[in-house]
Amino acid sequence: MQVRSPSAPPVALLARPGRPAVVARTLAELAGPTDGLVELPVRLMWSSERTFDLADPDDLLWMYENVLRETTRAEDLRQLVNGRLLGRVWPMLNLPRGVRQAWEREHPALRAA
Repeated sequence: MQVRSPSAPPVALLARPGRPAVVARTLAELAGPTDGLVELPVRLMWSSERTFDLADPDDLLWMYENVLRETTRAEDLRQLVNGRLLGRVWPMLNLPRGVRQAWEREHPALRAA
């Protein structure tokens, strides 16, 4: 996602230095699970403890924070994040500024949450 200012060239919103944030085109396409256990792939979570219980609010937040921050593929978002659930937990997520800005610019409903 690019941000334009009148006097500057486009600037990518970054998840971390050198890595643009990846944002889904629609929240409806995010069809990830809403319950049960989810194991993240190593490319998204390097820890040996990569399984999250979505019934545990802290696990859910930690998983979403990792996926939104670390992914480089929209397919990860579609498979692991649920759009309705994302809207409910959005205000509680601890995200890098670039990730939060990129998602809120593409999905203003999240900003309002």
